[in-house]
Amino acid sequence: MTPEAAGLPPLTWTATESEAEYNHADSTLTLTAAPGVDWSNDSLGGEQQHRASALGFTAPTSFSLSARVRVESPRTTFDAGELSLWADQDHWAKLCFEYSAHGEAMVVSVVTNDYSNDCNSAVVADPWAYLRVCRVGPAWAFHSSFDGKKWSFVRLFRLDTHNPVHVGFLSQAPLGESCVARFDEIHFTSKTPSDVRDGS
Repeated sequence: MTPEAAGLPPLTWTATESEAEYNHADSTLTLTAAPGVDWSNDSLGGEQQHRASALGFTAPTSFSLSARVRVESPRTTFDAGELSLWADQDHWAKLCFEYSAHGEAMVVSVVTNDYSNDCNSAVVADPWAYLRVCRVGPAWAFHSSFDGKKWSFVRLFRLDTHNPVHVGFLSQAPLGESCVARFDEIHFTSKTPSDVRDGS
């Protein structure tokens, strides 16, 4: 059953229905990834991977979506809770609170126009990271934060497609048996930052 989340449009999956639960008492969305699921269009030419499924809604023309993201321990390499954008298998993006190959929790972003452009950003000492995705005119902006108030610029980009874009929440476990990602302090608004680089 697809959950309903307060303050968000009706939610749908990008692919097959996955495991999700929304707790109305504390406004927390929990996604549990199946073993080995991920999104990847390997720039080195490896096999594409699109077994993960995101839960979200069609992106409006102007919006900001943010959440505090936690991932249950113990963590496996590359497991992550994410905010995601999906148009089709060759045009998508994700902003991740991911566990790196070096054993560090990090903010990681991936933008895919045919092939995936993967970028590691800040190392995160806290057990959570605040993530935000905005649609700004023809472009998309990713931000992260330690407190949900001052936002650090991660990247600005376009998706080379005219297809509708699905924005939402994703949990991945490329190398693990599962990944339990929790999203709270979810905030969705039609407003976007006036300057994507000034911390607002």
